[in-house]
Amino acid sequence: MRRRVVVTGLGAITPVGNDVATTWKALLASASGAALITKFDAAKFHVRFAAEVKGFNPLAYMERKEAKRADLYTQFAVAASIEAMSDAGLAPGTFDPEMCGVIIGSGIGGLRTFEEQHDVYRALGPNKISPFFIPMFISDIAAGIVSMRFEAKGPNYATVSACASSAHAIGDAFRIIQYGDADVMLAGGSEAAVAPMAVGGFGNMGALSTRNDEPATASRPFDATRDGFVLGEGAGVVVLEEMEHARRRGARIYGEVAGYAATGDAYSLTGQPDAHEGLQRSMRRALRDAQLAVTDVQYINAHGTSTLLNDSNESKAIHAVFGEHAYALSVSSTKSATGHMLGAAGSFEFITCALAMRDGIVPPTINLHTPDPACDLDYTPNVPRTRDIEVAISNSSGFGGHNVTVALKRWHE
Repeated sequence: MRRRVVVTGLGAITPVGNDVATTWKALLASASGAALITKFDAAKFHVRFAAEVKGFNPLAYMERKEAKRADLYTQFAVAASIEAMSDAGLAPGTFDPEMCGVIIGSGIGGLRTFEEQHDVYRALGPNKISPFFIPMFISDIAAGIVSMRFEAKGPNYATVSACASSAHAIGDAFRIIQYGDADVMLAGGSEAAVAPMAVGGFGNMGALSTRNDEPATASRPFDATRDGFVLGEGAGVVVLEEMEHARRRGARIYGEVAGYAATGDAYSLTGQPDAHEGLQRSMRRALRDAQLAVTDVQYINAHGTSTLLNDSNESKAIHAVFGEHAYALSVSSTKSATGHMLGAAGSFEFITCALAMRDGIVPPTINLHTPDPACDLDYTPNVPRTRDIEVAISNSSGFGGHNVTVALKRWHE
């Protein structure tokens, strides 16, 4: 019999807040985290705005020497992990270290470090490349550093599947606890890709919105006038725990992870088949894994990128899976507020599901003013809505054809 898994801790660094409470308040206030780029001079770029994390101080979480040897994506991951473990009431010495693991994914890893050290190489030659360059930029190092911070000696690795990375991390952690290889897992993702190469690369492939004169309203998932996503950054980390382990220590429980599925499109580098058949299978398999009917679900946090094809295809996929019940669902894309946090998106959106369930409030899809006939569901436009939520699912997809669905259900003693 597979063990039951619950959520006991949440941590986040986002473009609208440097902790969970501030971020949640901003989402419910319909705030936007998008603005002109401050991290570098973007004057020559087609796209000159992004959803940056603001006012982040790594020294609140790390010693100065450690921070200097950590890329920003690792700093975000450490900060979110500290918040999640504190929220769960866990600290080294309060759990068996061999039964606690860490999976923190990243779609890109330490891109800023890579750019900086390449500049050093070009200007000064190979002998001036930092000896810390490799461990600073590789995508697994955040998971390693977090495991050292909390003396977690269980399963420890990174998931790298573009914008599905952190959703895969949560799903893998769920399975690891289910099958008894850990009692506690820190799981999620982190990204800090607001950097010239990412903005230029995404922009030149036509993936980003070009609304330079109105960045706060540029991310508009499901709106007929959407023209691309807004690049975001940040981290989302959760503490997953075996149910009896959590109950024995009197932990506060946000919800129970009920089901998980991952599929592949085998179709395109960056696109999706019509009606996103791979995402359909992901949703169906997650519900089957959770032993839930489609009518059990009240809320979907959509992948909802604000790109023309993703939003219409995801809407068609939801219709195909849920049938007539699709019209009874509350759907929203919090990327409208945070931008697309890439490898951190899935875990942050899972956190959003937990908060929506806790408070009985569906966060809005902001900037949704012009209906698109191809997107005809209830996307909770512009303002939050009160609703009891017993079951929520979070969808994630990524370049390369990766799809993940995680189902969360309300905790009942």
